[in-house]
Amino acid sequence: MEGSQLISDVQLLTDGLGELPEPVVKPAFVAVSGLPGTGKSYFCSKLVERLPLVVLESDALRRELFSAPSHSSPESARLFRALHLLIERLLKQGISLILDATNLSERNRERLYNIADRLGARLILVRVEAPPEVVYQRLQARAAGDNNGSSSDADWAVYQRMRSSVQKIARNHYAVDTSRDISPVLDKIVREVRR
Repeated sequence: MEGSQLISDVQLLTDGLGELPEPVVKPAFVAVSGLPGTGKSYFCSKLVERLPLVVLESDALRRELFSAPSHSSPESARLFRALHLLIERLLKQGISLILDATNLSERNRERLYNIADRLGARLILVRVEAPPEVVYQRLQARAAGDNNGSSSDADWAVYQRMRSSVQKIARNHYAVDTSRDISPVLDKIVREVRR
């Protein structure tokens, strides 16, 4: 049963992607990490304005699979099993993509490293951050109904709980503070993808 559930989940997620960009010989796989409210979705939206990438936003895709997400461990495991298979399929087709998810633990990122290494994709890691006071304001605004393009429903309590689980990224990565000018990092990533 689990195999057919996984195939069905991946198909559901694929159907929601819309039109895909043109395939390329060496696709880029941009993996974005960061706590809720740090500006991951904002950063991804700015990068997509400059590069033809499919955005896989974990919160939006979770809602594709679960009408009333609980964010339980089994639910997250099911979502990420489908997401990892979807990433593999897209990269095999030569489709460049961005994974917009918290990706806070190195154990979870190892799976992404493995996919990119195995498929010879150009892996670009980005750590998105913002000062806690800025995050607090953003999450308060989100709670008041101003989602600012984000599908996340995480609040300040979730941010504080997750803060202790952030692990250092073991591989080379870009760090971007979204409370400042993000264009220098965007420029570097655009150059790396086009290289």
